[in-house]
Amino acid sequence: MVTGVMKCLSCGYETPIDQHTILCPKCGGLLEIIIEPPKDFSLSKLKGRGVWRYKDLIPGYYKSIISINEGNTPLIKSANINKQLYFKFEGLNPTGSFKDRGMTVAVSSAVSLNYKTVIAASTGNTAASAAAYAARAGIKSFIVLPKGKVALGKLAQSVLYGAIILEVDGSFDVAMEAVMRLYRDLKIVYPLNSFNPWRLEGQKTIAFEIMEDIGVPENVIVPVGNAGNIYAIWKGFNELLKIGIIDKVPRMIGVQAEGASPIANAIIKGKNEPDFIENPDTVATAIRIGRPVNWQKAMKAIKESKGTAIVVSDSEILEAQKTLARKEGIGAEPASAAALAGYFKAINYGIIDKDEKTVLILTGHSLKDPESMAKADTKRILVNPLHIEKIIVGEINGFNS
Repeated sequence: MVTGVMKCLSCGYETPIDQHTILCPKCGGLLEIIIEPPKDFSLSKLKGRGVWRYKDLIPGYYKSIISINEGNTPLIKSANINKQLYFKFEGLNPTGSFKDRGMTVAVSSAVSLNYKTVIAASTGNTAASAAAYAARAGIKSFIVLPKGKVALGKLAQSVLYGAIILEVDGSFDVAMEAVMRLYRDLKIVYPLNSFNPWRLEGQKTIAFEIMEDIGVPENVIVPVGNAGNIYAIWKGFNELLKIGIIDKVPRMIGVQAEGASPIANAIIKGKNEPDFIENPDTVATAIRIGRPVNWQKAMKAIKESKGTAIVVSDSEILEAQKTLARKEGIGAEPASAAALAGYFKAINYGIIDKDEKTVLILTGHSLKDPESMAKADTKRILVNPLHIEKIIVGEINGFNS
């Protein structure tokens, strides 16, 4: 059993690790799970694949593991952009996003605590993942979504998996406030959002997989929405540092879209707290969040790793999505492409060097958001079948000239 403490980021309250605890019992603030790594931990002794390969570093008791073989996603070396660039393609998780890593732990925890109902607010990916894992566990799921602001692919997944969908007028932040209020007032539903620190225990395994594949890169660039993932990945590297497996952690670089960039703006301006955005707006729906619940954790990860944050425009995001597809053959949703847009900007601004080994976290698959894919420019030619050969020959000659 992994031991350690849970510490409140707001009031400093500390308590031994307790799986029943999600928010600070003293002030209601966010809790960090600080584990005491096993002294005999060794990567060479690990068996299996995916998230639960690292069960010796995941705290909690799990009488039943709810898994769909999440994790073990490919770390793809760039073929045409930069040989020192790698893509951790989380879009190849079971429901198409990194959320599955955290969901296997959170839903397993819910089942182990005998909950029969789970709930989550979402911009889409959390909804799809929560619905799938709840279905596999045989429990009921409620999903709270901002009406009309969820990408079609993600909404369709939630419907397919059988979640009960509650739509609210307003942003994701309105949905999140409702879920947090419901959890505080009515403990019969288990929350699956990332204010639940147990979910981040699954997401930290991204760091473990990167390290096993290529060691410790100089930089890890992460799209930031509700801000749990950048902290979780830093946490994973930091735990490996404590064990003595690595001797440094990478710089954590967060990327936010212009219309939803409270954390990035705060980091850039040297502020200790973000100025929240009431009506966030960006084509990258997965990170269209104005009041990130995990802002304290994200800012801690960025500052303690000597990292930074970058703001990118929607046009830069869509151009990066197209570049990723047409230069690397990787289809990622706009929020993922924000990481590549941030990478280009970081090089142009001298924040990182192109010779530094850098990993981009591609958080979700392009099929999550078919509307954004359809915006990419390409030739679509209405042609008489008898003239296809002529068209193709002309296109080939034009390409080679």
